[in-house]
Amino acid sequence: MKKIISALLAAVMLLPALETSAGAVSTSAVSSCLIEAETGEVLFAENADEQRAMASTTKIMTAILTIEAGELDREFTVDEFAIMVEGTSMGLRKGDRVSRRDLLYGILLPSGNDAANAAAVSVSGSIPAFVALMNEKAAALGLKNTHFVTPSGLDANGHYTTARDLALLAAYAMKNELFREIVSCRSKQLEYGNPPYPRTLYNSNKMLAKYEGAIGVKTGFTDNARRCLVSAAERDGVTLIAVTLADGNDWNDHINMLDYGFSKVSAYPLETGCSSRVSVAGTGKTVGAYAEKATISLTPENRSKLRRVVLLPRMVYGSVEEGDALGSIEYYLGEKRVKSVPLYADESVAADEKELNFIQKILGFFGIYA
Repeated sequence: MKKIISALLAAVMLLPALETSAGAVSTSAVSSCLIEAETGEVLFAENADEQRAMASTTKIMTAILTIEAGELDREFTVDEFAIMVEGTSMGLRKGDRVSRRDLLYGILLPSGNDAANAAAVSVSGSIPAFVALMNEKAAALGLKNTHFVTPSGLDANGHYTTARDLALLAAYAMKNELFREIVSCRSKQLEYGNPPYPRTLYNSNKMLAKYEGAIGVKTGFTDNARRCLVSAAERDGVTLIAVTLADGNDWNDHINMLDYGFSKVSAYPLETGCSSRVSVAGTGKTVGAYAEKATISLTPENRSKLRRVVLLPRMVYGSVEEGDALGSIEYYLGEKRVKSVPLYADESVAADEKELNFIQKILGFFGIYA
């Protein structure tokens, strides 16, 4: 009997460990979130909607706005007042000449507050104007629990986000090829200054060395925010974004979160066949549509819930060349669109311009305009 009781106790003691390894991970973070980057599907979350300071992970927004402003290689002299800030990790000095591209590496690798402020003034003319742009972009992206006060992420009243919002912001930024390229660099050699001289900037994101498939994104720390980390990793066609705020064990927590995510999500081929045909006005002919092969990353549960909608016009006006865009196939989970695949013409059809003009006149007579 004693042996049976001892065996039962041992089995009970093993249960929590078995549940932890088989179920969702846990973290040391105050707030955390793990999403699949393309669909935004949440795979794991703890206090994901709690508003918190986010330190230099703020610079994800600063960098993507700088990229979207363009003119990346035009050189200019940095604003001497903008760079008078703690955390001058890029080493900018009064009179230095840089490009916005240089500043992007200074923002995202060593997390230079000087680089963030210099970029803000370059893009918007002043830091307050750039902060307004940051908040406009946050609203446009649907980040409902995010508000910016500084381009750098230094602590300030009213400067906050959530783990969920930060994950969505990172997923948006990672769609940009230049942003993705920069945050995946472990180091970068640049020349800037007055006169310019060569120097090397190093990435503070240790996940790039610690985790197989890591491709970004950004670290952060202030006394108020504590350790903050946004990471991204890619394996077998699946891209995940992990976020922790106020986490003293962030490197290990992100490794565990990403491992968990990759065990739950797979890249599945999409049904991209299309039997519909589109009439070509003035020809009496129709043209078929095709889509390139595509995949989508989902949990098995959501794969069965995926639905698709084919969007094609009933008629096109004018000649059609093979490969012209005709419409798209939209894929939905519930009411949320999670992917769009373009549909292209599968052949060329030449329209008779005289016949087309006649058809347009008839449509115009009835108030229908092509």
